[in-house]
Amino acid sequence: MSDEQLMAVVTRNKEAISGDVAIFHAADEQEQAKIATTLAKVLKAMVHDIGNGVYIIVKH
Repeated sequence: MSDEQLMAVVTRNKEAISGDVAIFHAADEQEQAKIATTLAKVLKAMVHDIGNGVYIIVKH
């Protein structure tokens, strides 16, 4: 079993994501990057750009 955990999703496309994880919506790329970076620091996690306007925050 892995200790990795999906902590949050930051997206510019509201229709792209749904589920039981914290989802943050950003108006543009700059806001998205700032939200993702701040969340990663607070959660002590990493940001991964999975494309299509979606970043995931994963604790490894």
